[in-house]
Amino acid sequence: MRATRLVTIADAPALADLLTANREFLAPWDPVRPDEYFTVEGQRAGIRAALDRYAQGAALPHVILDGSDGIVGRITLNEVVRGPFQSANLGYWVSASHNGRGLATAAVAEIKRVAFEEWGLHRIEAGTLVHNVRSQRVLERNGFVRFGLAPAYLNIAGRWQDHILYQVLNDTGR
Repeated sequence: MRATRLVTIADAPALADLLTANREFLAPWDPVRPDEYFTVEGQRAGIRAALDRYAQGAALPHVILDGSDGIVGRITLNEVVRGPFQSANLGYWVSASHNGRGLATAAVAEIKRVAFEEWGLHRIEAGTLVHNVRSQRVLERNGFVRFGLAPAYLNIAGRWQDHILYQVLNDTGR
């Protein structure tokens, strides 16, 4: 059973529906989004951009699956930096109706495996809002370690908010 797969343009309608249905649920954890973001065309544009970054080796954009290949969220490695850094940032979300079922934990495990075993990365970083304990537990279950607090790190829900920073290292290359 796959936890994730590469996003495709054909996923745009399902993602637009999922994001529209979860707009209120995701709002406290996301940047303020324009209405176009929640449309099929808005999702197509975002997926095209993500797949362009993927083709350049700068991102790994996946959808999170529910166990029967239904899409229930997104997970992406962003800002992949090669050279001596070999690092990326991780972001993810799961629909309200599928929270608490271990799907985010499985998706993070899968992306971590791909990042380390297939892409040869050394480090993955992720940040969570200070009060997002559930996301912190997902990261910790996957071996991420808290390493700092970034004040006013990202503009989330319309205001600059502090984030707890986590990282996990690929110890196989040491």
